[in-house]
Amino acid sequence: MELIAHPYRGDEDYWRIRAFLREVLPLYGMRERCWDVIRWDYWRWHGIENIEHLRLEEVVTLWETPEGRIAAVLTPEGIGEAFLHVHPDFKMPELEAEMIALAEQRLGKPGEDGRPALTVWANQHDELRQRLLLERGYARGDWPEFQRRRRLDGPIPESVLPPGYTIVPQGDGAQLLERCYASGLAFHPNDIQYAIDNRADVGWYRNIQRAPLYRRDLDLNALAPDGACAAFCTVWFDDVTRTGVFEPVATVPAHQRKGLGRALMFEGLRRLQRLGATLAYVGSYSEGAGALYASAGFTDFELCEQWVKRL
Repeated sequence: MELIAHPYRGDEDYWRIRAFLREVLPLYGMRERCWDVIRWDYWRWHGIENIEHLRLEEVVTLWETPEGRIAAVLTPEGIGEAFLHVHPDFKMPELEAEMIALAEQRLGKPGEDGRPALTVWANQHDELRQRLLLERGYARGDWPEFQRRRRLDGPIPESVLPPGYTIVPQGDGAQLLERCYASGLAFHPNDIQYAIDNRADVGWYRNIQRAPLYRRDLDLNALAPDGACAAFCTVWFDDVTRTGVFEPVATVPAHQRKGLGRALMFEGLRRLQRLGATLAYVGSYSEGAGALYASAGFTDFELCEQWVKRL
């Protein structure tokens, strides 16, 4: 079948890609063979606006039928990465080879010697993509993403907090400043200035809150007895696929090993369950994070693996 490739064309394609990702998730058995709509939103409003500052028209490509049906979408996430989102009706070697070739032209990241490299991500069970990548000279990397999930059809344990700690939804004012500061401490523990800058300008967090599926009642903070934000997790709910995603989940170093992350996740899972969600997802790369998520019931997982090539 003839497919027409074209670059991203603005807001109309943003909403069309959202519908496409919602369509393909159940077609792949609710497995993350493509991004879910929540990851697309999070990348658009956090990854693009706050981190990479890429022009979507330059890095996102769609393939469509002559009738305008989306068959596939090519996106980066970080610079030098490529994700191939392919509808199962169009999962053909010719299309995926074309997508990989285009990614090599547009999405490579220059190395210190000026020679670009590209990382293409592939599910561990995607034999077609793995074969194509091997044929093009890619090698499997050693830092896979664990795509974890758990069902929500059973009871969820109560959250157990240390004395004096509380869980509250995200607010404004001083509480927003505390959350931004805690985010800096959690993700850049050796750079106090990063946390200070995070708190000085909360515009980056306002960008995240612009995402269509953002909800304050699912953006949770664990507050310490002195009112400081000790841990946090943002839970996302898609009422179309009835799925939830935890992104991010983190604890400030001074408050680690108190069970705060698991308590937040249990609270988030109960809130998702009340909203009618049937599945929840969370991604992880480190053993520590994986242990936390497994303790919260996320024991079912697949690997999304890196395939790397110097171009």
